[in-house]
Amino acid sequence: MASPKAIIQIFITGTRILGKAFWEAGRQAAKNARSSPAAAMGNDSAGVGHATSGSPTDQLTRQHRMTLDEAQLILNVKRGDDMKQILKNYEHLFKANSPPPPPEKPVPGKKAVAPTHSHYLQSKVFRARERIEAEMKIAEAPKETPATGPNPHTNHPPDPPHAGQA
Repeated sequence: MASPKAIIQIFITGTRILGKAFWEAGRQAAKNARSSPAAAMGNDSAGVGHATSGSPTDQLTRQHRMTLDEAQLILNVKRGDDMKQILKNYEHLFKANSPPPPPEKPVPGKKAVAPTHSHYLQSKVFRARERIEAEMKIAEAPKETPATGPNPHTNHPPDPPHAGQA
């Protein structure tokens, strides 16, 4: 049988090791929170926090809270697939996660089956389709050139001249 002195030494050594591990984990968590406070709180979904430029794609990523790559993964499509294939995959996934219609009348002796639908997945599928459609609209929109001026489809009035300009 082990002596009480050996058991106490094992306990103290184990406590030191565990204490050091918790101390280091706390230091690392504090360091991570200082470098990226939004990500530390869990607000950075799908790389949305990295969409910081003013490009239309980054604006869509922030608006839809989903990157184009994530939307394509959800709908199981590749970059460059036509809208027909995207809508086909969307409809299949949306219907697969829809609630089943209620039975006309209960069948005696048959067990009720638990529902297999998911409103969460259904909403993700819907948002993915929205994100891809928004990206396609931007890709199809005519670009602004110095010769043509602003894009007439944006419905934004031209910027007023600044004070002191002629």
